[in-house]
Amino acid sequence: MKRSMPAIVLLSLFALSGCDMVVLNPSGDVATQQADLIIYSTVLMLIIILPVMALTVFFAWKYRESNKNATYEPDWDHSTSLEIIIWSVPLAIIICLAGLTFVATHRLDPFEPLRRLSDGQEIDPNVEPMVIQVSAMDWKWLFIYPEQGIATVNEVAAVVDRPIKFEITSTTVMNSFFVPALAGQIYAMSGMQTELNAIINEPGTYKGFSANYSGEGFSQMHFKFHGKSEADFDAWIQQVRAQGTILDRDTIAQLNQPSIAHPVTYYNSVEEGLWDKIVNLCIDDNSLCVNDMMMVDALGGGGLEGLWNRELFRGICSADDPGALMAMIRPEMRIRQDEIITAMTLVPPAVAN
Repeated sequence: MKRSMPAIVLLSLFALSGCDMVVLNPSGDVATQQADLIIYSTVLMLIIILPVMALTVFFAWKYRESNKNATYEPDWDHSTSLEIIIWSVPLAIIICLAGLTFVATHRLDPFEPLRRLSDGQEIDPNVEPMVIQVSAMDWKWLFIYPEQGIATVNEVAAVVDRPIKFEITSTTVMNSFFVPALAGQIYAMSGMQTELNAIINEPGTYKGFSANYSGEGFSQMHFKFHGKSEADFDAWIQQVRAQGTILDRDTIAQLNQPSIAHPVTYYNSVEEGLWDKIVNLCIDDNSLCVNDMMMVDALGGGGLEGLWNRELFRGICSADDPGALMAMIRPEMRIRQDEIITAMTLVPPAVAN
């Protein structure tokens, strides 16, 4: 067994040499800064860990039973010098770690716009971030490009050195959106919208996946992220438009059905207002949107008054006409109940004799 140990160690090192250390060698500036934070934190902690491990071996060897030359002091119980070292060095490292993580946490806040393209390269203030809306489903990823008017499933692309603003939600259980080469993971939750600002600095194809267990198809809930030049990105957009179909509420209802290893799918147009309906869980016309439900709750919640408010203020949070808002502010301006029911059911009002 002892003779085989060197061979096992060499084989292990050879196997590890094929690992893709993308977390520590990413292609996006945000992920690069996060990798630096991991390295700095590890080095600071090793200042304590390595001496402790070395001293553990040293004391075990020096004060072994067979070493008769080791000093035996059964009544020893205190050393001021040792106490100073034992307390001051860890305290200094903790202070350094706290300062480092505090600054990095605020600098790398996923909700904050990017401050730079890369180390030493500032962002052009005239360049707007590319908005990509992301929805986690069972077990696939939907990407909507509001600027380009297209959508894809399990494939996403972005322009190199252009800031990206991801708006993230989920139509099902909580998931975690993670492209290791781009930025750290961020959770996608149903009925909520979170955000991730990032950038890709090198062209290439990178792996993205869900980093939070979500059921049977979790292991195959992954996608490809493409970093492309401006020209290549425009060509990809044209490919999506040429091969895709429309993404509407009926399509979303189909995508909401669980599927494993869903193929890459393109959509050349997106129904207006679809993203808000996805976020607020009201793809079905019979469902009350989450934002409208919150409005109803704010007006008193359940009971008969709540039912009345539910129908009176349905759609108020996304209404273009401020009339509904005025009706809420000034109750005396509310229209009659029969007119509300008529508008909802499209039944013509009864004509008085």
